[in-house]
Amino acid sequence: MLAPTVLDLEASGFGRGSYPIEVGFVDAQGAVFCSLIRPMPDWMHWDDEAQALHGISRQILLEHGKPSEWVARELNHRLQGQQVYCDAWGHDYPWLSRLFDAAGLVPSFQLCDLRQLLSEDDQARWDATADDVRRRLAQRRHRASADARVIQETWLALRSPQAHALG
Repeated sequence: MLAPTVLDLEASGFGRGSYPIEVGFVDAQGAVFCSLIRPMPDWMHWDDEAQALHGISRQILLEHGKPSEWVARELNHRLQGQQVYCDAWGHDYPWLSRLFDAAGLVPSFQLCDLRQLLSEDDQARWDATADDVRRRLAQRRHRASADARVIQETWLALRSPQAHALG
């Protein structure tokens, strides 16, 4: 079964002024990409609670983050023409737009809401299945590519014959 390509973003916080700090995805074949994003000079919003969740400091971004243009070009190169799914479209779409606007580029792929691929039954079983996947993967890190892997593996678990036998 071919899995959807799943993208996830970590951000400086939520709401007005927040910006992407890390992007990661897992493609249909399981290949992983992840990059920290160096903040633009006018990207100043910072939420300590968000940092406590993802563990990425602004200093780490300034030292190790890649320029917005490089990250956007890399995403376009690797995801060109694809439908790419995320689990928090209402947050991820504005952050991805902010990244591409800063780079002066347009995405060559379409960011879609994962809920388009889920039935009502899938949605009802999502949280419990995702918890099982996190335990199986021993996933403790709340980072973009790790979260994308959990989302993709949860979708696959919901498609397995065993999941339907239990559901």
